[in-house]
Amino acid sequence: MLDLKSIIAKAISKATNMNEKELEEFIEIPKDTSMGDYAFPCFRLAKELKKAPPAIANDIKEKLEIEEKYIKKVEIVGGYLNFYINNNILVEEVLKEFEVKKENYGTSKIGEGKNIVIDYSSPNIAKPFHIGHLRSTVIGGALYNIYKYLGYNVTGINHLGDYGTQFGKLIEGYKRWGEEYNIEENPIDELTKIYIRINELCKQDEKVLEECRNNFKKLEDGDSYCTEIWTRFRNLSLKEFQKVYDLLGSKFDSWNGEAFYSDKMTEVVEKLEETGKLVESEGARIINLGEDIAPCIIGKTNGSTTYATRDLAAILYRARNYNFDKALYVTSYEQVLHFKQVFEVAKLLDLNEKYINGLEHVPFGMVRLKERKNVNKGRKHYKIRRLTK
Repeated sequence: MLDLKSIIAKAISKATNMNEKELEEFIEIPKDTSMGDYAFPCFRLAKELKKAPPAIANDIKEKLEIEEKYIKKVEIVGGYLNFYINNNILVEEVLKEFEVKKENYGTSKIGEGKNIVIDYSSPNIAKPFHIGHLRSTVIGGALYNIYKYLGYNVTGINHLGDYGTQFGKLIEGYKRWGEEYNIEENPIDELTKIYIRINELCKQDEKVLEECRNNFKKLEDGDSYCTEIWTRFRNLSLKEFQKVYDLLGSKFDSWNGEAFYSDKMTEVVEKLEETGKLVESEGARIINLGEDIAPCIIGKTNGSTTYATRDLAAILYRARNYNFDKALYVTSYEQVLHFKQVFEVAKLLDLNEKYINGLEHVPFGMVRLKERKNVNKGRKHYKIRRLTK
């Protein structure tokens, strides 16, 4: 492969009788492309040559011997020598390399031996697959392919929204009206109808909402009835989601959603308790994160866990099982605060600094449609019509 930086360094070396490798390290790529493709800062040689940088640049330019097929012109700007590449040679080299590598063109080994975990798509069980999920799925899938192409060991995780109070509501709705709906034939639409109906009832009757919360607590505690219904909802939803993933050509290495971490959150709570920073506030358990960021809720007033607690358990699990150098979370920008809180609390989990530094949120923006303004709500919440029927 053509190494233009090396060619430039060799020419400067001949003009100055200085070490080629050392000179190559000095060569920069200008931020402003109008200043050339490569730049050599002559300030580096001022002390040794005992001349002003512009004079050094002028002396080097006069002695430079470099083929025009590589460099079309060299300009002096202050104490810099700016080199402009002949684009024809670049085109020739790219076409030659493409002919040799074909479908492997662009691959590299810069990621060899490094692990990347990407958390993306992550729709909510028993709810429609929306355009927001589509954006997360496509962006996450693109990042997966790019990192894979660069030689990284990549793990794609579909962190399903399969846990939380909404399932307590669904369970309650199914208890009350399950026989009225054919969830086997049209699971997502029917479960959505049940959810809307029970949600309306919760707004009218606080006791019903409390029953829903108790259902989720029972689910966390392993109640057989609640677990059976939840498992049925999950399996039916996954079957529907797979139809969309098949259309998109999307694949995942792990389908471990929030529920997977239900037995792994105790350790998180214990580690936070050991720090002395897990405190009670209005019946809930929180970590205060200072004046600039809202507290992170770890436990609700009824003792059930939170979305943040499960994400913290996931960080512990992924660090231990995937030894990640970087863990990416592809969601709507509306979850920026959530991940700031989670990443900050993760510092209290006694993890290697490598894992803490590797945590990164990859936010995407909103989409506006005529009929609905708010269509992307991150990996947890989406409000828009069905993407597919």
